[in-house]
Amino acid sequence: MDGSTENWDPALTRLLSSLKDVQSGGEDVAFLNELLQSKQLHALVQVHNKIVATQCKDDKFYPLLSNAMQVTLEVLEMFVDVVQISSEYKELLGLLQKPHFQAILCTHDAVAQKDYYPHLPDIPPDADDEEETVKIVQLVKSDEPLGGAQSAEPIVGATIKTDEDTGKIVIARVMHGGAADRSGLIHAGDEVIEVNGISVESKTPADVLSILQNSEGTITFKLVPSFGKGGSRESKVRVRALFNYNSSEDPYIPCKEAGLNFKKGDILHIVSQDDAYWWQARREGDRVMRAGLIPSRTLQEGRIIHERQTDPQTVDGKPALCSPTAANSECGPKTPCSPTPNAAALLPCKSMPKVKKIIYDIKENDDFDRELIPTYEEVARLYPRPGFIRPIVLVGAPGVGRNELRRRLIASDPEKYVTPVPYTTRAQKPSEQNGKDYVFVAREKMEQNIAEGKFIEHGEYKGNLYGTSAESVETIVNSGRVCVLSPHWQALKMLRTPRLRPYIVFIKPPLLERLIETRTAASARSTFDKESSRAFTEEEFADIIRSSNRINFLYGYMFDEEIVNADLATALTQLLRAAWRVQSEPLWVPASWVQ
Repeated sequence: MDGSTENWDPALTRLLSSLKDVQSGGEDVAFLNELLQSKQLHALVQVHNKIVATQCKDDKFYPLLSNAMQVTLEVLEMFVDVVQISSEYKELLGLLQKPHFQAILCTHDAVAQKDYYPHLPDIPPDADDEEETVKIVQLVKSDEPLGGAQSAEPIVGATIKTDEDTGKIVIARVMHGGAADRSGLIHAGDEVIEVNGISVESKTPADVLSILQNSEGTITFKLVPSFGKGGSRESKVRVRALFNYNSSEDPYIPCKEAGLNFKKGDILHIVSQDDAYWWQARREGDRVMRAGLIPSRTLQEGRIIHERQTDPQTVDGKPALCSPTAANSECGPKTPCSPTPNAAALLPCKSMPKVKKIIYDIKENDDFDRELIPTYEEVARLYPRPGFIRPIVLVGAPGVGRNELRRRLIASDPEKYVTPVPYTTRAQKPSEQNGKDYVFVAREKMEQNIAEGKFIEHGEYKGNLYGTSAESVETIVNSGRVCVLSPHWQALKMLRTPRLRPYIVFIKPPLLERLIETRTAASARSTFDKESSRAFTEEEFADIIRSSNRINFLYGYMFDEEIVNADLATALTQLLRAAWRVQSEPLWVPASWVQ
């Protein structure tokens, strides 16, 4: 063999040498000899050997990160500021936006986040009653909560409480993604007998927490399993939070260390709804695997109802409200209030508070909207698709500048951004073109269409009807252009449907002083007086603030984004970025829109 075969696989070399001892064989031996000397076969054997060596060395592969989809969205966000568009940029942008590629990343993240957990079989019900079944579980102490208000240090991802019927220490709940949950060996309802060899008989949850806090390294639990209470699989539900929550300010959360703080608009992954009052959730995109406690929809609705209908009564300087779990707290001492097990979400503890009367404005049809109690909205990702671009809806108080932002957005690219032509029953002027300036229709016809629900908004001015038809919006949407609307806020009820899937941007005014300063500097003309051109009055500025707060209170749960119009150029830049996201990124929408 020549020098090029010195590094060949030893097995191939031995096989090739053995052919020399074959005296006969003719063409078959010649063919085999040629095959064994080929570089292609040698290369394949080398690849095979390396794969085998790798598998023998380590049969586990670990992901470099568990949020590949989130990184992709961040990269897409960076493209917003790209000025010069090269062919490489277009190719990369197209690749990152492909649904199949994003589906691969989502699958990768699901595997990387270990969306599967071991589950032990339930203990057979016919086990020997004379012998108590126990299990020994060892966990490594980590920065995760175990306990409640009295625990000074997070431990293993579970909470404990005293069982009211037996007086024994039991596992109250297991936090999804925590050490206890990952072990697959600890379940809610398990009775704690010993911790690190120390009996917990006659001890309180605070005593057990003290033992855990003083432990180092491995913690050993001796438990009596709960029958028929195996671990529960994570749910796939995602919701948008419609309120702010700070667990440190919630006096009724079973375990403050286990609470999950969030802000209005955050997307939460609800991993468990087993508890009627306290759900377990993670913020979407967080790298922390352990879930946290948040108030359930039932509990939060009860709180909001109570806040809206009552004057707060106080006990020791705190609102006299009882959480349904207060009487069976996982934090140690019981609270003074003890509602019945089937109590409503929140109950007054002492005398019934006075009920405030709500005065409705008969000029505005917001009665039912005022009664809505937004807490969480189930959502799913909506991916952009060719030929359908979600309409952009600008909503805000009169005088806040939403119509000016609409005009400037359309002027930035009139071929892309379009607003529907309004309908009217007034007479056509000589300078106007039907279908371009307005669509002129007979009053009887328009009234009929309004009655049939064909208009997303309509109104009357100086005896003439004006309105925007739903059909004209759909025509623009299906043409592949971006429909831009700035309707009255009450039109949101007609617009926010699975058929149109609008992206709603709330245009907010800045603080009153800044509002007066910016509008005065720009010599802004009042939009409250259509008969004359004059500046805003101080009372009108105050009305803008009040009206904005009212709109946010009634319809804030519908908003996809908020833009503060303190500076028109800055607000327009933010609006252009929002419009780009609508056209190019998968965004969270009500789950019913993608079913």
